Parts: sequence; structure tokens; C-alpha cells
Amino acid sequence: MFRPDIVPQILPIPGGEVCLVFDDILLEPGRWRSRAAEFATQFEPPRHNAYPGRELRLPDTVTAALLDVLMPWLGRSFGITRIIDAYSRLSLVTLPPGQLSPAQSLCHRDRLQAKPGMLPLASVLYLFDEPSLGGTHFFRPRVEDAVLNRLLIDSNRMEAEPFFRHYGLARGYMTDSNAYFEKVLTVPARPNRMIVYPGMQFHSGDIARPEAMSPDPLLGRLTFNGFFSGLTV
Repeated sequence: MFRPDIVPQILPIPGGEVCLVFDDILLEPGRWRSRAAEFATQFEPPRHNAYPGRELRLPDTVTAALLDVLMPWLGRSFGITRIIDAYSRLSLVTLPPGQLSPAQSLCHRDRLQAKPGMLPLASVLYLFDEPSLGGTHFFRPRVEDAVLNRLLIDSNRMEAEPFFRHYGLARGYMTDSNAYFEKVLTVPARPNRMIVYPGMQFHSGDIARPEAMSPDPLLGRLTFNGFFSGLTV
């Protein structure tokens, strides 16, 4: 399933964090796309997150196999001593820009509810062949915490048009800096590349060609996403 003993490139994210980049991590990436196509009708809109598309939860055995490969690097790079919670899924971006909610039009963080002493981590494995479907952007806030928190709360509670008008933002995929966030790093997509990063780091998909998004796993922006919460003490 995964290449054993794979060694990542370690990219610094301005602000103090790092992103691990594992190239050619799957032994048979084409088989993953084919299997995803077989289960295309089982992809569903997300129930517990704001992902702008459809997703398919994967068996725990797949997550465990991924962690077997990643765990040494999670310890070295992030100080993780033990994984407490983890799951993985296949994902397809499908929403056109005009249908995005305010929260979906901003960069975001994963696993905000991690308990003290725990670090949330996330991973994205690009399963598509066309790099122009987009990698991942990382951002850091440009505003003080009070303004940032108000923006994030309002993005989930306000109606769309009043929100965009009040904050001077446009509906659509976030691919560049704005008044509230500075883009500090872009990791380009590459077939069979996986990135791993702290979930609390603001990020977004590099969806510069939303017209190219497709619900077909063989054509669209198919990714394998993992989410982990680990102890650091």
C-alpha cells in the first residue's frame, strides 16, 4: 500500500511550523484512483465539516497502515509520542465558487477542539495526474486575535451576502492573501505526493481552476486525507 522507509522533504512554514512532503508514497497510485471510481456513487456531502465537495470515509485499517509509515516522522518533526484519534477519507472538490459559504471562502484550520497536550495533524495525498488541479496554500493571520476570532465566528453564523459585504471579501476559493491573511507557502500538487502539517495551521486548497473540478474520481481533484490527534507529552 505505502512505500516503507520513505523519507520526506521538510519544508519550513513561515511562523515556526513545518510541512512534511512525501513524494511517491503509494506503491500503486493508479489502483487507488480505479478503486475510487468503483465507489464513486458512495461519495457523500460532508456531515461534520465544511469540505466543499464529496467524501468517502475509509476503513480504519487504511488509516493504521498510513500511521505505520508516518509515525516515526510525526515523532521527529512534531514531538508526537502516541496517536489518540485518527481517521482518513477520500475527497473530491466539486462545489463551484458561487455556491461556497463564507467559511468555505476562507482558509481554515483542522481539529480545533484538540485537548491540552494534544496536537492535531492533517495530511493530503494528491491522487490526480494533472498538477494544475491544485496543491495546498498555507496562510498566517494579518490581524489581531480579537478581529480574527470575530471573522471566523461570523463566517459560520452570518448570511453570505451580509458577511461578504461587511468584511469586504468575495465569494470563492481562497488562493491568495487578503486583508486578514497572508499567504506564506504553497506546496504544488504532484501525483502521488503527500503532505503532512499541523492542523492548526491555516490552509486552503489551491483551487485556481474551479471549472476543472469534477465528481468523477478519474477526472477530478481526488485526494486521500488523513486527520490525527497525538500526544506531545
